[in-house]
Amino acid sequence: MTLTDIDAGSDAWGPDRIKKADRDYVIHSWSTQGKLNPIPVAGGQGSWFWDFDGNRYLDFQSQLVNLNLGHQHPKLVEAIKKQADELCYIGPGFAERSRAQLAEMLADLTPGDLRMSFFTTGGAAANENAVRLARHVTGRSKIVARYRSYHGATAGAMSLTGDPRRWAAEPGMTGVVRMLDPYTYRCPAGHPDPCPVCSGGPHLEEILQYENPATVAAVIVEPVTGTNGLLYPPDGYLASLREVCDKYGILLIFDEVMAGFGRTGEWFACNHWDVVPDILITAKGLNSGYVPLGAMTVNGRVADWLMDNMFWGGLTYAGHPLACASGVASLQIMAEEKIVENSRAMGERLGRGLAALAERHPSIGDIRGRGLFYGVELVKDRETREPLVGFNAKGEAAAPVTRITKAAMERGLYLTANFNVLRLTPPLVIEEGEIDLALEILDDVLALADEHAQA
Repeated sequence: MTLTDIDAGSDAWGPDRIKKADRDYVIHSWSTQGKLNPIPVAGGQGSWFWDFDGNRYLDFQSQLVNLNLGHQHPKLVEAIKKQADELCYIGPGFAERSRAQLAEMLADLTPGDLRMSFFTTGGAAANENAVRLARHVTGRSKIVARYRSYHGATAGAMSLTGDPRRWAAEPGMTGVVRMLDPYTYRCPAGHPDPCPVCSGGPHLEEILQYENPATVAAVIVEPVTGTNGLLYPPDGYLASLREVCDKYGILLIFDEVMAGFGRTGEWFACNHWDVVPDILITAKGLNSGYVPLGAMTVNGRVADWLMDNMFWGGLTYAGHPLACASGVASLQIMAEEKIVENSRAMGERLGRGLAALAERHPSIGDIRGRGLFYGVELVKDRETREPLVGFNAKGEAAAPVTRITKAAMERGLYLTANFNVLRLTPPLVIEEGEIDLALEILDDVLALADEHAQA
C-alpha cells in the first residue's frame, strides 16, 4: 500500500478494515498485542459512545476518567475549530492569547496562592516537571511518593508511581522514597489508635527521620487516589502532611489529574479539606481530553523563585494553542452549565443507589466516593474482608471481576476495575436516567460476584 492508496474518508474504512489495520499496525497501552480484540468505535455523544453495528454503550468510565464534559460537547468542539482557524501552533517562547487566558483563569480558580502555570501535553509531563522544579527550588534530591499511586508512564513519572506497572520500568529515577497509603478499609498499620498511616503526618515524619528531611525536596500524593482503588483520605490527613512539609521546608505536590475539575463534586479534591499544595498538577478534566493538555500550577513562593532563576523545563508543545483554547472553553462551559453542581447532585444519586445495592449484594464490601468519583470494593466475605480477587491478579485469578466488566459491557455499560475495585467515574454531564440505568445493570452483573461471596 502507498500513501496515495489511503483515503481517510472513504467508505472502505469500515469496521473490518479498521480492526485489521489496528491489529497489524497499532500498539495499545498496557497490553499483550496478540490478545486484543478492541471494538471499532463509530462515534459518541454526551455520556454514550457506539460501534458500527449500532450498539450503544453508557460510558461509566469517561474513557480514561478524562471526558468530564462527555463525548463531542458542541461548544468545546466549536472552540477547537475556531482556534484552528485563527492559529494552530506557535512556539512556547511567544505570548499567545489562549495560553495566557487559560493561565489567568487557573490563577483565579485554583485554591490559595497558586498562581503561575506551565502547560504540558498531559499529567505525566506535568509531574515530571514538578519534581524537577521542586529539586531545583529546594536544592534537595529525594521525593516521597505513595505505593498505591499512579503519576504517569514516562520515565520519571513511572518511578513516582507505586502500582505494579512500575516493576517493568525498573530501575528508574533515583531518589524516590515510598510511604504507605491511608487505605482505611484495609489499613496497612492494622488500625492502631491513633493510626500513624491514616493520620498521615506521623507516618511521613517517621520516614523522614530515616531518610534525613534535609535531603527531601517534595512529597507527591493524589489527594484522592484514582487508578489504584479510589481511596479517600480521612479528615485531617492532608492537613497533617501539609504541617510536616512546612516544618521541614519540603514542597507538597498534589496530583489532581483525575480528581480535579469537578470530579469529586468540588473544583478540586483538596478543596474538601481546605489544604493548598505548593504545586498542583492537573490534566484530563482540564479540557476533557479533547486535545492533549496538562498543567503544573505553582504557588507564590515558587513563582517568585522562578522570577530570578532558570526554569529547566520545556516542551515543543508546551501551551499548544489548540489545547489551551479547549481548556479555556472547558472552564467556561463548566461554569455556565453548572457542571460541578451536577457532579455533586448526580454523585449523591449514585451513592444512594450503590448503598441500596449493598443491601442486596453480599459481594459489596465497601463503597467510597464523592461527586462522580466512586469505587466499589468487592469481597468474598464481608467479615474477613477477603478480596474477590487478589492484589495484582491476572488471567484466571482475575476472572471473577473480568466476568463482571464483560457482562456489563454486553448489557451496554462500559466500566473497568482495579483488581477487586470497580471504578465508577461517568462524565460529569450525566443525567438522572443514565445513573439509574447504570445502577440497574450493576444490580444484574453483581450477581456474578455474589456467586463467590459468603452471605
